[in-house]
Amino acid sequence: MDYYLAIDIGASSGRHILVSVDGGRLKTEEIYRFKNGMEEENGHLVWDADKLFSNVITGIKKCRESGKIPKSVSIDTWGVDYVLLDENLNTIKPVFAYRDYCNSKYRKITEKKIDAKRLYEISGIQMLDFNTVYMCSKEQDLGRLSKAYKLLMMPQYLSFKLTGKIYNEYTESTTSGMVDAEKFNWSDEILEKTGVDKNLPAEIVMPPYYAGNFSDGVKKAVGFDAEVILPASHDTASAVAACPLDEKTCYISSGTWSLIGIESKTPFLTEEARKKNFTNEGGLEKRFRFLKNIMGMWIFQNIKKQMPENTTYDSMMEEAEKSRYEKTFNPNSEQLNAPENMADAIRSLLGEENLDISDVLKSAYLSLAYSYKESIENIEKITGRKIEKIFIIGGGSKDKYLNRLTGDVTGRKVITGLSEATALGNALAQIMYDKGASLDEAREIIKNSFDFKSYQSEDS
Repeated sequence: MDYYLAIDIGASSGRHILVSVDGGRLKTEEIYRFKNGMEEENGHLVWDADKLFSNVITGIKKCRESGKIPKSVSIDTWGVDYVLLDENLNTIKPVFAYRDYCNSKYRKITEKKIDAKRLYEISGIQMLDFNTVYMCSKEQDLGRLSKAYKLLMMPQYLSFKLTGKIYNEYTESTTSGMVDAEKFNWSDEILEKTGVDKNLPAEIVMPPYYAGNFSDGVKKAVGFDAEVILPASHDTASAVAACPLDEKTCYISSGTWSLIGIESKTPFLTEEARKKNFTNEGGLEKRFRFLKNIMGMWIFQNIKKQMPENTTYDSMMEEAEKSRYEKTFNPNSEQLNAPENMADAIRSLLGEENLDISDVLKSAYLSLAYSYKESIENIEKITGRKIEKIFIIGGGSKDKYLNRLTGDVTGRKVITGLSEATALGNALAQIMYDKGASLDEAREIIKNSFDFKSYQSEDS
C-alpha cells in the first residue's frame, strides 16, 4: 500500500498525518503532533526555524518506526511568513512572525511607494498589516534585505531543508501580496516600486510539483528516502482543495483564523472587493480562493490562557451557552492581534470592564457568527452568486455551538465533517501528482471517504 505523509503546520501546532487509499476511500493516521508558537526575542515576535525543522524531521522518523514508509512527503503552513537566506544558503535570523508588534507602520511606509489601490489591482490581496510585501519594507529598514540572496515562503523553506532545492509554491506565494493575480507570477511592478530585487523571491512553481527527493543528510537522519511534493502549501489552500464545492456553496476554514469564501476560476479585483477587504489567494489548478480573513479560534485559544488550567474548549462552549448576552464586537479589531489578556481586550471593546467570562465567551461566539453573515452577504453582492450552503472545515468545525449559531444567524444550511481538511488536501495533492488525477477527481475520493453532518436553521 502507498502512503503519503502530509505535514500540516499551523501557528499553534503541527501534525504529521499518514494517508493511504484503500478501496477508493482515504485512511488517515496521525503519527506525530507538536506544539508551535511565536517566541519573543529582543522586542520582536519570531519563529524558531530550527525547532520547526527539528519537529518536521522527528515526525518523519516516526514513519520509519511505524514501519509505514511514505512514497512522498508534503508540507503546508500558515501564510505570509517567510525566511531569508544568505548567499551561502544559511538562514538569516531572526525569522519574524506575522504578529510582530511593529508591523502596522510598515504598511504605511509601503503604501507611500505603491498606492494601496494599485497594489490590489495587481495582486488582489487584502490589506492586512502583516502581508509579506509590507514586511519587506521592515527588512529594508533593518538593513537585512540587501544581505539576502533568496526569500522563501515558510513551507518552501522547510521543503528546501529537506531537499536542498529552492522554489516558491504558487498558493503560498499569493499570500505575500507580491504576485500578479492575472499572470500567476511575481509582479515586476510591485517588486520594482517597493525596492525588492526581482531575483530575491525564489521561482514560483505550480502545485502539485516535484521538488526533489530527500537530501543525503535527511536520508541519513530519517533512515529512508522519499519524494518531496509541493502541495497547495498554504494551509487554507490545502483545506479548500479537500472541500467538495459548487457555485452555491461557500466554505469556512475554521482554525486560528476563520477564512470564509468561495472558489472561482477568475479573480475579483474590483474596488468594491478591495474596500470590503476581500482577498484573491491562489488554489490548485490556478483556481482562486476569494475570501475574507476573520479572527477565528485565536480568540478562544487566548481566552483559555487566562482560565483555570483544567479548562477545556468544550467547557468554554458550555459556559457560553449559559449566557444570554447579545452584544458583539469586531473580531478583526487590532486590539485582538496579540493582547496580553484576550478576555480583557474583549471587555474593553464592549465597554464593560467587569463582564463575566461566560458573557465574554458568548459575545465571541456571536461576533464570529455575525461576521460570517456579513461576509457571505458581501460575497453575494460582489460576485453575483447566491450562497445557500456553508461548508465548515478544519479544527473549528468540531465546535457544535458555533456551527449551530452560524446556521441560525446566516439562515444557511451548514455542513461539517472534515476537521483535518488541511492534511487531507495536502495528501490529495500528492495523490494527484502520483496518479495524474485532476482536482475534481481527487475530490470524489473525499466524498466517498467521509460522512458529513448538516445544521439547518429553523428560519431557512
